[in-house]
Amino acid sequence: MKRHNDQFDMVILGGGAAAFAAAIRADELGFSSAMVNTGLPMGGTCVNVGCVPSKFLLEAGNEYFYRQSPQFACNLSGAPRCNFPEAIANKDRMVHRLRRSNYQDVLEDRKIEYVEGSGTLLPGRIVKTNGRKLKGRHLLLATGSSPKIPPIDGLEEAGYLTNRTLMQRKDRPEEMMVLGGGPLGLEFAQMYAHFGSAVTVLESAERLLPFEEPEVSAEITRCLTSEGIKVHTGARVRRIHREKGRVICDLTNGKGTVPCEADEILVATGVTPNTAGMGLQEIGVELTEKGYVKTQANLETTVAGIWAAGDVVGRAALETVAAKEGATAALNALTKEKRSINYDLVPHAVFTNPQVASVGLTDAEAARRGLACECRVITMERVPKALTVGDTRGVLKMVVESGTQKLLGVHIVSPIAADMIHAAAYALRGGLTVEDIIDTVHTFPTFSEALKMAAESFRHDMSRMSCCIE
Repeated sequence: MKRHNDQFDMVILGGGAAAFAAAIRADELGFSSAMVNTGLPMGGTCVNVGCVPSKFLLEAGNEYFYRQSPQFACNLSGAPRCNFPEAIANKDRMVHRLRRSNYQDVLEDRKIEYVEGSGTLLPGRIVKTNGRKLKGRHLLLATGSSPKIPPIDGLEEAGYLTNRTLMQRKDRPEEMMVLGGGPLGLEFAQMYAHFGSAVTVLESAERLLPFEEPEVSAEITRCLTSEGIKVHTGARVRRIHREKGRVICDLTNGKGTVPCEADEILVATGVTPNTAGMGLQEIGVELTEKGYVKTQANLETTVAGIWAAGDVVGRAALETVAAKEGATAALNALTKEKRSINYDLVPHAVFTNPQVASVGLTDAEAARRGLACECRVITMERVPKALTVGDTRGVLKMVVESGTQKLLGVHIVSPIAADMIHAAAYALRGGLTVEDIIDTVHTFPTFSEALKMAAESFRHDMSRMSCCIE
């Protein structure tokens, strides 16, 4: 909606999940806002270059690799084939459709003005853009993040891909190295391996997904390597160069020097906040050593009336968290609320196959906080549903507080871990105990029964337990 003046209740820098959530919450509360966006198109990372297009291509790769379904441009006649350029084109069409329906159309008939252009902060809560000076009673910084590129000798000269540039290619590399064994790296490693690329993952930590439970890391490593993906952990890339069109890494690990080369290298080593060039520090907004915006628990920055949400805050680079922070910041800014977010209760997932999902504390984090805990791990081989569908990959680890038996964390590897984790999130939010989980009747047979079986393992020897025991 176009306004006749440049005065707003809230001016928002950004156009992604945090920005939209804030603008919509402001509108619902009866306040006006303006979004000033540059860089990625409307909708930001998630719909344009993040979770939406990547999950489409992950599913396409799964269908081709596991079932060869024609739904994603795969041909069932003769040897399985995949029309990769058509899969990319289908992804682009879906992104365009969702950007319009979930973002552009949402702005109609609301007290929200959307402005394309870069914004510079001026004193007095003013954003200068396109020759205009937009003044807000409050400002929200929600400019997101960009791929983080490590300072490796020769990387810039050799050339590299990021998740953003890779998904724009109509062809796929025959061989690809993935620098980074975190969620993004593993999703793209398996995605392109399923499409037929030979993939090698290079992770500097001693295990993949180093912030997850060790049992989770071990299981997903086993699953990925069983599909032919090569994994090097404890990997130190000293130098990268290109020779005869090939990318060559000088790589060392605990076993010595490892030769490693491919057609392309994908850099998936995290993100860096988009906080440069906006005039933040000139108006007194303080940043952390890594460039993130410093905020209080209520998401207000070090300058009164200026708030921040999403990846620029640096608490969790998740679309769900960005949206929650954006809505919370707007509520706190425009009303007398002082809401904060309990990040321990935020679930997250990695959409490999099988999926990885977690909520709450790991046992190591519980120990760091001085909490005495007990843990149990069950394998999906013990879950009847996994046996009926013929997919027993996965584990579930439950962390509970000693004495009270209150749930502290749940960590899952399973074909549907991302869906299963919400039951655990509700349980943690409600302060449930092992006995509460056992006392809840579960549908049989389901993967979610693994939660009850893990709880039962605190009471019984699961190797001698019938599925009918309560």
